[in-house]
Amino acid sequence: MALDPRTPVLVGAAAHTQRVGDPSAAAEAIVLMEQALLAAADDAGSRALLDRIDVIAVPNGTWSYPDPGRLLAERVGASARTVLAEVGVLQQTLITRAASDIAAGRARVVAICGGEAKHRALRAAITSTEAPETSQPPGTEPDELLLPDGDILTATEIERELAVPAHQYALIESALRAAAYRSPAQHRAELGALWSRFAAVAASNPLAWSHDALSPEVIVTPTATNRMVATPYTKLLCSQWNVDQAAALLLCSVEVAGALGIERDRWVFPLVAAESNLMVPLPCRRSIGRWPAFRACARAAFEAAGCGVDDVAHLDLYSCFPAAVQVQAAELGLSLDDPRGLTVTGGMTFAGGPLNNYVLQAMVAMAQRLRADPRSRGAVTSVSGMLTKPAIGLWSSEPPQGPFHARDVTAEAAAATEVLSLDPDLTGDGVIVACTVIHDRGEPGRAVAVVEAGGYRSVAVSSDRGLAARLADRECCGVAARLDAPGQLSVIAGEDGEHTRPETTP
Repeated sequence: MALDPRTPVLVGAAAHTQRVGDPSAAAEAIVLMEQALLAAADDAGSRALLDRIDVIAVPNGTWSYPDPGRLLAERVGASARTVLAEVGVLQQTLITRAASDIAAGRARVVAICGGEAKHRALRAAITSTEAPETSQPPGTEPDELLLPDGDILTATEIERELAVPAHQYALIESALRAAAYRSPAQHRAELGALWSRFAAVAASNPLAWSHDALSPEVIVTPTATNRMVATPYTKLLCSQWNVDQAAALLLCSVEVAGALGIERDRWVFPLVAAESNLMVPLPCRRSIGRWPAFRACARAAFEAAGCGVDDVAHLDLYSCFPAAVQVQAAELGLSLDDPRGLTVTGGMTFAGGPLNNYVLQAMVAMAQRLRADPRSRGAVTSVSGMLTKPAIGLWSSEPPQGPFHARDVTAEAAAATEVLSLDPDLTGDGVIVACTVIHDRGEPGRAVAVVEAGGYRSVAVSSDRGLAARLADRECCGVAARLDAPGQLSVIAGEDGEHTRPETTP
């Protein structure tokens, strides 16, 4: 069957990792992105793609460029429309828009680029060295700015120790642990085994930030260099974002790919993309350890592709923290030790987690896997917020049987997600549905819990270090709590570590 000439295809994918100790010798983020974009064109076998770019889309990062797409266009000689996506916009959204625009004839070539130079900035701060960034004229703006539909965090979460992602994902871990009836020690062992498998993949990934194949015990054991962050997370269980990394994808129409003579063995086809933009704060979700929105995405994607997860040869589940991987795997019906593996990069702890850019890194590795394994399919997932907004993209090295499908399942996700109201002023007796202990310099400092009472939820904190120490290695989900004042977790019943079943489904 002849392909529609407007069929979208990924023809160039490249990533760049810089690890330089001297910040004065390290390139800034826009240079890393430029290097990745040039390498993506070389990966396609045609730099002629660059001056044909119609759109350059960039997910926002920690840098200060008001319109990085414009800087990239100038550097590679493109006259392109620029798009900047704020944090909170799914990275898959940029890929989906690119494929949809090409399929509709609105664009012929689209570049998606992202990158960070946080390691450079960190080294500059440590050594008191200047690390300047390229400036743009005052008033510079992208041609289009993409904004999320709502806030990822509530004021209550920000005020009560949950603005840090590690704290929120640690809360999810407590719900997962309770639902599985594991002791804290058993759960740590599970996390260590999972993350050790990810580290092994990173060890063989030339673009990974870390190439250390670490044992489960090393990953979960607190040390001076692997401090405890929030129970049960050590530093080696958290995303590593102090990296200098960039990635670029070049998508075009089949017509353009053919006209430029791009070899067919470089072509990787987007089959389906599905996403949900439902914004429900973590404390408000009745089931803190489940994610109906992601299940809705996966169901829609696989139905549109006419296949199931068992038909996918290569997987990359968004891996900011172990909880994210566990929840996605459960919704997909996958075992954590699935023989295919759950990452093609090594994950965000070991391969690197540049802010708002990891999915592009994963797509580079996925493209390489699919090219090396003809006729295979791959799935790459995206996460935005605290397991807030999910997406999944299905890809194949084989031409699709029909047009590219883009699905927004926000309505289905809303219908499937049970929500409780958040009451910051909640007081009285309740039950803990999720809990973590935040550590200060490796020592238990504050306990943070999501408490439910009378059909309402609240977030409560205890600064009692003695209480925090007692809770750091005990089961708290399902035990009684008292809020003597709004936001103050002052009394907990059942501190003997006995495992009790939560009254709400995790």
